[in-house]
Amino acid sequence: MRESKEKSPESNGKENIYGFSLQDLQVVCQQPYQAKQIYNWLYTRYEKDFENMSNLPKEFRKTLHELYSVDNLKLIAQEESSDGTKKYLFQTRDGHTFESVCIKMRDKKLDENGKIIEGEKYTFCISSQIGCKVGCAFCFTAKGGFVRDLSCGEIVEQVVNLKKLNDLPAEKRVNIVYMGMGEPLNNFDNLIKAIKILSNLDGLSISPKRQTISTSGISPRIHDLGKQNLGVQLAISLHAVDDALRSKLIPMNKTYNIKSIIDAVRAFPIDTRKRVMFEYLVIKDINDDISSAKKLLSLLNGIKAKVNLILFNPHSGAKFERPEMEKVRMFADFLTSRGLLTTIRESKGIDISAACGQLREKKCPRKKQFKRISSRSVSR
Repeated sequence: MRESKEKSPESNGKENIYGFSLQDLQVVCQQPYQAKQIYNWLYTRYEKDFENMSNLPKEFRKTLHELYSVDNLKLIAQEESSDGTKKYLFQTRDGHTFESVCIKMRDKKLDENGKIIEGEKYTFCISSQIGCKVGCAFCFTAKGGFVRDLSCGEIVEQVVNLKKLNDLPAEKRVNIVYMGMGEPLNNFDNLIKAIKILSNLDGLSISPKRQTISTSGISPRIHDLGKQNLGVQLAISLHAVDDALRSKLIPMNKTYNIKSIIDAVRAFPIDTRKRVMFEYLVIKDINDDISSAKKLLSLLNGIKAKVNLILFNPHSGAKFERPEMEKVRMFADFLTSRGLLTTIRESKGIDISAACGQLREKKCPRKKQFKRISSRSVSR
């Protein structure tokens, strides 16, 4: 195996093996078929030790161990909700933390003879950054500041770890939403490569159609994503129907306003069987009135859209309140009656650290995190 030139900073001088596409591995392996063997160990058997990859030559395994890292994320905390939602806090090799979530969307269904009619359905909520630059007023993650992008390998390894931690076999399909910590489109190159690795048929084989990118609306990057023609699903965190309110909730709206976002969405290639998801965080007495619903209907006119209403999850220090369910239902009923597909997102994990960043804050308070970051800055 030829040593690659670049080293991943998160891996203590070694490259994260999860950041390699199959083609990348074929280039660095002495024999191209060995790349598929490695992929099988990583993504079918979830192996975390090169030494156990028994069908590879012993000296080759030693070389792999010397050059590459396969266990880059350490699980340091976990919470499980009564509804089956599990939130995980991972620590990177350079000492930072981020969250991932496994949401059980549907339980297994059996017939009277105990035969499986429908299997469980899972969605993984994956982080793309440690912290976030966007600074949404309602977001708990924003309170922790921004540290760095996750590498492609760290994004991919999250998915592997969630499958392994939940005893999900390789053939079990899951849905992925890049809706955890961070703005995915601010980590564009790593995100795109991770999507391609995760969808590789020799790896986890998670179809791009099962992968959804949730963005706060970086218009130029939405255009760039469309040009990639990956076949992924798109979700827009809209949350407001006029620029004045949206700029208060999402300061980035001052740069990429609602019109620019809608224009980018109209140009985005969408499977004719799919819809663009518009996420609308409903906040009490802020954006929960029928007048806002009317503006939203007008705004999305002509777009094959689906609106997902999300009830604000209160967290420590939040200046917003959870809306009344009756008003949310009226909002939804108005849109539905006018032909706009609308759902109210069922709250998951409400009895644990539900808001993005809460578990991280609980286990690694901000003062401790920033102290660690600043000390590293001084040392550099």
